[in-house]
Amino acid sequence: MADQRYLDWPFFAPRHRELAQTLDAWSQQHVADRHGPDVDALCRDLVRDLGTAGWLRHAVGGTAHGGNSDDIDTRAICLIRETLARHNPLADFAFAMQGLGSGAITLFGSEEHKQQYLPRVAAGTAISAFALSEPEAGSDVAAMECTATRDGDHYVLDGEKTWISNGGIADIYVLFARTGEAPGARGISAFIVEAGTPGFDIVERIAVIAPHPLARLKFSACRIPAANRLGDAGQGFKVAMATLDIFRTSVAAAALGMARRALDEALQRATTRRMFGKTLADFQLTQAKLAQMATGVDAAALLTYRAAWARDQGQRVTKEAAMAKLTATETAQQVIDAAVQMFGGLGVVSGQPVERLYREIRSLRIYEGATEVQQMIIGRELLRDASA
Repeated sequence: MADQRYLDWPFFAPRHRELAQTLDAWSQQHVADRHGPDVDALCRDLVRDLGTAGWLRHAVGGTAHGGNSDDIDTRAICLIRETLARHNPLADFAFAMQGLGSGAITLFGSEEHKQQYLPRVAAGTAISAFALSEPEAGSDVAAMECTATRDGDHYVLDGEKTWISNGGIADIYVLFARTGEAPGARGISAFIVEAGTPGFDIVERIAVIAPHPLARLKFSACRIPAANRLGDAGQGFKVAMATLDIFRTSVAAAALGMARRALDEALQRATTRRMFGKTLADFQLTQAKLAQMATGVDAAALLTYRAAWARDQGQRVTKEAAMAKLTATETAQQVIDAAVQMFGGLGVVSGQPVERLYREIRSLRIYEGATEVQQMIIGRELLRDASA
């Protein structure tokens, strides 16, 4: 079992420590290094297994709707993502998308929405997705072009979405579209769209370096009930940002889990690989690199769990979450790269744990706000605080 002394840090309550230790044992038995050629099928299986075991209850808010608690516990979400990512990044992906894809329903859904969708998400019997990005609107949400036009008791959707995780396998999509109440980000609304709705098509499956279900969506005169809107008209940007605010810190936690796995693999390799009559660990260069890796992991962990703890105290954590995501994802990239280097040629052999991590970590520096966007957020928040 990996070193879990960080669970003794004061950020956590006893329930968090028990959660992480129980999940670690479960993950070793059920998801550790679980891979296969059919990624869609594997994701469906992982969602089902995570739901059956009760872990997805933490991704949903409201005990009346299948959630573990009335409010989403950010520290619990982070510990789950860190643990799953350490054992199998695809299991982390499956868990995270259930939360991100249904988060807007937890926060802004009507009682009918919550009763209809959240128990199924928590049980793993329905897969959710978050459809925000477009070909020309990724980080710049205000550039969104997909439209939702009111027509009596319905909205008519037209346009495209891309880079949509779980695209093609999801049952429920939270979609953001321009409704035109105001220019830019203030004229966007959020909707629930079910797979199979006429006029909604998966037009492309997108292959990426770390295989995940990913797709481009197209809407052509797609009619959905007006009751499927989440929140008020024109509040879609608020809905999206509130949802991302919960889960952005957990991206840092996922990166942290991958970094911890890479450090564990590097330590095992360094202490067993023979070179010039010694082990790799006997060389000062190796010791210095391991020290750098371990220090980076702890620094990222402190920032990540500070942000998670602060959010659970009801504090605004825009800056802290951005610092955590930036530091954890960039550090994980460096730690994993160093681990690959220690493995030598074996480190780039397909299927090796460090090779998989090398491909998995890259997207975390981009999605839910690229590193450069996090830098802009931190700078903006610093200037805002300085002028207050």
